[in-house]
Amino acid sequence: MSYIKVLHCTLCLKHGTIGLSTKSVVLKIGNGTVAQQIARISTSHNWRSQLPLTTQSQTLPSTKKTKNVLQDTRVWKETPSLDRKENFGQYCMMLSKFRLTSLVVMTSMAGYALAPAPFCLTTFALCAAGTGLVSAAANSINQYHEVPFDAQMSRTKNRVLVKGLLEPVHAISFAGVTSATGLSILYFGVNPLTAGLGAANLFLYTSVYTPMKRMSILNTWLGSVVGAIPPLMGWAGCTGNLDVGALVLGAILYSWQFPHFNALSWNLRPDYSRAGYRMMAVTDPALCRRVALRHTGIITATCLASPYLDVTNMWFALESLPLNIYFMYLAWQFYKKSDSGSSRKLFRFSLIHLPLLMVLMLVNKKYWSSADIQDQKDSLKSQDLSKVPEARITVLLRGPVVAAQENQS
Repeated sequence: MSYIKVLHCTLCLKHGTIGLSTKSVVLKIGNGTVAQQIARISTSHNWRSQLPLTTQSQTLPSTKKTKNVLQDTRVWKETPSLDRKENFGQYCMMLSKFRLTSLVVMTSMAGYALAPAPFCLTTFALCAAGTGLVSAAANSINQYHEVPFDAQMSRTKNRVLVKGLLEPVHAISFAGVTSATGLSILYFGVNPLTAGLGAANLFLYTSVYTPMKRMSILNTWLGSVVGAIPPLMGWAGCTGNLDVGALVLGAILYSWQFPHFNALSWNLRPDYSRAGYRMMAVTDPALCRRVALRHTGIITATCLASPYLDVTNMWFALESLPLNIYFMYLAWQFYKKSDSGSSRKLFRFSLIHLPLLMVLMLVNKKYWSSADIQDQKDSLKSQDLSKVPEARITVLLRGPVVAAQENQS
């Protein structure tokens, strides 16, 4: 009986020995030559194994130990757009920011209803439709410009252009059609002043406010101007001009934007900061809270002054006072606590505050038509004339000269 030391390898009668290793094993062999014993061991092993035969042309496995490195197995795939035709209407509503556009249309309708002029249902509907289409165009262009920034924000990362559900050319085409249709409706169906206000608002929102969001915190003040124009459009659509009542309504809408948006942006500070937007909540949080509180006070003062400006009656000042005081209280809590809970309460109440305030203004508006204004002016004139003392005039003829003598009764 003899022993043989064999290196660990793969034995193949046809192709030779490959996969040589430094490890060795001692085999005990019986009678016969060494070559015969090795051939017998290799043949029996290969017949029992299910592995395929290896050849010298195959790459030898590395014997070095490698670290377990996580590899990115994700594969880029094109966003499926097979359902684009079926859901195109829904995607267009997402482009228009339907809820925001609905709020804009509501304020425009409130401006029309509050104006002291005869109510015309056709003009009212055309004014609302035109305002809505112009707002949809502005929101579509806004999303077109902000695709790379919306992709970095949790609130906007699911928008249609970010997800690739629609292409940029669709957004531009949609904006072109809606803006042209909306401005045409306002110009030919309502009046040129309303169309001019709509065109100015479209330009401010898309060409000034949108790029300014990444440049200066003044974008919030400009955005408030944009939000205050729709009720002026409704007022102008009804009366054809802008008077004190329109300015009161616009002032309320202008000031309402600050507590509404500042409370909204407070909980979105990480998103705005990541996208590079210059918002008060990011750059100057203390100013953000002060401005929100300040403008709730301005809203209260404007509502109290509206009866003296002949926009509403005194009941509006009394009925809106509890609503405005609670609005100020929530803004004060937001100013003092500056947490997510107080900002969320202020934002949610702002969504209730504005519709209720518009309803109270509508119920308590002072003049329901221009005829009421004229009647009021006529009554004031008659009251003034009634205060003039009565006088009797006697004319005496004295040759060529006529003398008049006033006798006080």
